[in-house]
Amino acid sequence: MRVLIVGGEGQLGLTLTELSKTAGFASFKATTMESLDLSKEENVKSCFEKEEFDYLVNCAAYTAVDRAESERETAMLINAQAPEWMAKYAHQKGAGIIHISTDYVFGGSGNRPFSPESPKYPTSVYGETKLKGEELVAKENPNHIIIRTAWLYSRYGANFVKTMLRLSEEKSELSVVYDQVGAPTYADDLAAAILKLLELSAKDKSSFVPGIYHYSNLGVCSWYDFALMIFKLSKRKVKVSPVLSDEYKTAAERPAYSVMDSSKIRKTFGVQIPYWTDSLEKCISELN
Repeated sequence: MRVLIVGGEGQLGLTLTELSKTAGFASFKATTMESLDLSKEENVKSCFEKEEFDYLVNCAAYTAVDRAESERETAMLINAQAPEWMAKYAHQKGAGIIHISTDYVFGGSGNRPFSPESPKYPTSVYGETKLKGEELVAKENPNHIIIRTAWLYSRYGANFVKTMLRLSEEKSELSVVYDQVGAPTYADDLAAAILKLLELSAKDKSSFVPGIYHYSNLGVCSWYDFALMIFKLSKRKVKVSPVLSDEYKTAAERPAYSVMDSSKIRKTFGVQIPYWTDSLEKCISELN
């Protein structure tokens, strides 16, 4: 089976590429924003006409959440129009698509884990554009799987874990918000889940069950709890003070509640989902 990753330079794309080396796929290729300019439809069409693949995994996204508030057109282009083109031209090749989305489509109002069918009320441009991308992908390619995730971190790129570790070398005291709650997601775990889906599909195409799924590590914490655990596991001595979100004004509103129900992906594909602290310990061990 042949797989093409779009957005291969990001956290998830890099992790997928690394883990795929032991997955045994006949072909596993990744593009980057440099090799595939997603701002023009003809670029996507031309690339997909040249590449041979059975499944496409779209990890590319405009993730500058605050900047998106003033760059709506660019965010919409990358998060909605480009996925639409990808889904369309993949469908023309008879290829399925796995599209990565976000908890931001829910807006963060709630106190029970969001199911894939929960009502969507995005409160930021980023969330709006990602939701639009989901809708267009589903419209253009019936053989689609959309996976929403949250609080992604890894040993690659910029993320909360690496930021906290860096700040711990610069400061002895930090303030972290405690009124935003979610579930951290280790990119290795999400990548392993995606590879499991692809491996099942390689054996039996009917096992690729279209729909929307959620994936985040098990458990719940605030950003404050997350930071405390990072320093505990990395044995860093940092004083962390809990503060309210109101003390950190941002252009885009952050979800106050981002916990998602991942039971559907577990039941449908037999995916294993580790507890968040166990995965964090693995990541920190590798970073150290």
